[in-house]
Amino acid sequence: MTDALFRSLDSAAIARDIRKAQHSVCYAAPGIQQEPAKAMAELARRIGPELITVCLDFDERVMRMGFGDLAAVKTLLDAGIAVSSTPGLRTGLVIVDHDGFIFTPTALYLEADERPTEAPNALRLSRDQVTEALARLSPAAKAIAMVLAKTPAERERIREQAVEVPSTVVMDVQFAAIQTKLAEAPPVQFDVARQVRVFEPYFQYVELRLTGAAIHRHRIAIPKVIQNFGADESVQSRLKTTFDLIERESALSSKPIEDELNTIRKNLTHSLGKDHGRVLSKAQKPLFEKRLSELRAKLEKFQTEVRSKLQEKLDSSRDEIVKYYVTRVVENPPDAFAGQLLTEKPTEDDARRWLGLQLDRVFPKAEQLIQKMDLEQTYKDVTFETLNKPDFLSCIKVAFPGVNWDRAYEEYRAAGEKKA
Repeated sequence: MTDALFRSLDSAAIARDIRKAQHSVCYAAPGIQQEPAKAMAELARRIGPELITVCLDFDERVMRMGFGDLAAVKTLLDAGIAVSSTPGLRTGLVIVDHDGFIFTPTALYLEADERPTEAPNALRLSRDQVTEALARLSPAAKAIAMVLAKTPAERERIREQAVEVPSTVVMDVQFAAIQTKLAEAPPVQFDVARQVRVFEPYFQYVELRLTGAAIHRHRIAIPKVIQNFGADESVQSRLKTTFDLIERESALSSKPIEDELNTIRKNLTHSLGKDHGRVLSKAQKPLFEKRLSELRAKLEKFQTEVRSKLQEKLDSSRDEIVKYYVTRVVENPPDAFAGQLLTEKPTEDDARRWLGLQLDRVFPKAEQLIQKMDLEQTYKDVTFETLNKPDFLSCIKVAFPGVNWDRAYEEYRAAGEKKA
């Protein structure tokens, strides 16, 4: 074992140190991975499990963050090694014989458990610090420190030191409870999660939806009894078997709102193809939100105008149809109209009343058309499934041609190649 003050410690390095132990091992950290656990199980057969102390934060959240592996804890328990639990423990401590290190544990959710030697995460403890750490960690560790003490005075000094870290032994029922929770909702695949985070800072998927504003798209079906009279040029474009209640160029049309929304969508979001959807650069998200807020203000104003003028416009559209047909109905009364007359020839008033009755059956009232107008945006983060599609990189390059995505993509691939 090196005498350097600073050191790089990952699970593989810890396991190598443990296999060299002659007297005892103490391990305290949020969790433990299989490599050091297997090394401890091997050591237990050589020196006895009572000389191995393990203290963890035995909690499902620790497993979900990737600080430890439940199977590794089972390896320890099967080897007869007692495991204690200290809720919230986040410091790493490993002591092999008289050599000890404080280290920063690795959460596999954030990075792989593979550290280069030039990236230290551990600090060597002095001989006295090792003894004091054992004495103050747990009763079991304190007992080991007393056994290893070289003089009666040192043993007495250890005995007088108080244990500072509260812990309880992990029992079978506690292990079974955590095992059940993780089986019901398994942790994410950590290498996959790390891959996704490569691209997470850059963009999000976004969906935009405008609801309740398209009043001009409402149509009515012209009653068949009055359909077949033809139509002049002013009505022909709107009158087929249906009639547009609002002209598309009317002040009550939402077309200007929709056009502005499409401009925002075109300028600030990018299509990755029909299989991917549209994405938004996170750097431009504040600008995107600002533009949507401005459009919502216009939408609110438009909604107020619609509420005040829609019924008037509907009445005008209804009158337009009546005016067009009244002369034709008088000159050539449909049988359905003639059958209700008490005179031989209808008047224009008779025709207006009859046409009005027919249209009343299909014309809505304004309150039936007016809904809450809303502009909704939905953000979705990238997923491994979408990133792993064969055309993903090419689509991203087309959408953001000014960005060098090759470097990020190489990092993405590298994150997937490292074993969690």
